[in-house]
Amino acid sequence: MSKYLKSVCKLCRREGEKLFLKGQRCDSPKCSFERRSYPPGQHGQQLPKAKDYGRQLRAKQKAKRIYGVFEKPFRNYYAKATRQRGGVGDNLLRLLECRLDNVVYRLGFATSRQQARQLVAHNHFLVNRKRVNIPSYHAEVGDVIQTQEKSRNVAVIQEALERSEHRGTPDWLELNMDRQEGVVRALPNAELLAANIQTQPIVELYSK
Repeated sequence: MSKYLKSVCKLCRREGEKLFLKGQRCDSPKCSFERRSYPPGQHGQQLPKAKDYGRQLRAKQKAKRIYGVFEKPFRNYYAKATRQRGGVGDNLLRLLECRLDNVVYRLGFATSRQQARQLVAHNHFLVNRKRVNIPSYHAEVGDVIQTQEKSRNVAVIQEALERSEHRGTPDWLELNMDRQEGVVRALPNAELLAANIQTQPIVELYSK
């Protein structure tokens, strides 16, 4: 499993907004973006206005960084989205949202997608009562995601569930806090997801 080893706070600064890549730190005064909201680097405060290609590239990079996906798998997701019915951009967002690590994060079992990816890889979750340790596993409608019996008292998961109460659970997911169990009720609404990610520039970039 590939992992980004550099400072993720720089990624937020480069995109010009909080991507919430470090969980609770992003809501604290320690957040680097709160102190330096301009892009990193010597000329970070003097970047020229982006043209069409720059705008398209930034949209793609933002989506990749939010979901923690590198270029090759992201391109594969786009290729799969083009083969499905409906808008390519909407299909792409749905595929990314249905990754198991993202579903675990959305349910509140982790404070960030990076933490969720680590928890999944360390065998803390079951999907339909079967152990799944692949973060990119595609969750389907009706899938039941739950913590393993031995993982229910893990401090990281307990703290994440406590903090997730104010964040809420998306309409397409259903969480049973007592049983530490979540159900995929429907496909995610791509229109709501697109409020944070512009998919049209991504489609334009890959269509060249």
